[in-house]
Amino acid sequence: MSEQRENLTYSLFGDAVRELAQAVADDGYEPDIVLSIARGGLFVAGGLGYALDVKNLHVMNVEFYTGVGATLAMPVMLPPVPNVVDLSQKKVLVADDVADTGKTLKLVHDFCAGHVADVRCAVIYEKPQSLVKCEYVWKRTDRWINFPWSVLPPVRKSGEPITPSKEALP
Repeated sequence: MSEQRENLTYSLFGDAVRELAQAVADDGYEPDIVLSIARGGLFVAGGLGYALDVKNLHVMNVEFYTGVGATLAMPVMLPPVPNVVDLSQKKVLVADDVADTGKTLKLVHDFCAGHVADVRCAVIYEKPQSLVKCEYVWKRTDRWINFPWSVLPPVRKSGEPITPSKEALP
């Protein structure tokens, strides 16, 4: 992986999602469902849903990355896992922010494969080592990506007590 980083801004993200949606439309693919891989894929799926006029959005929670360059041994589906009957015989567009190793996308793609009419993947970024070669990619890179929603630390770590910021106090 390159030491340099891709820096995606919210403004550039809007352009990227719109161009990604245009690639899907230009290909003639009309998904019945956009299946988001949470968390980063939520933003992509929402944008694709609007741009492609698809109101049927689903979410699959998958944990894999635990930090910058740090992962679990294998991705794990977290509850609630979508019911395959909701996907049955549908054309599904799987949306995520990045296909890095491709392990998360492969898990979700394989989950769908035996139950849906067609499954395709759309990502903002795809890295050369990805196990899954996505049908729709905005940009290919070998760099670490700074996404606008994850570049800053959380305002509160999960499990910490909630204390209002000084700005929020009356």
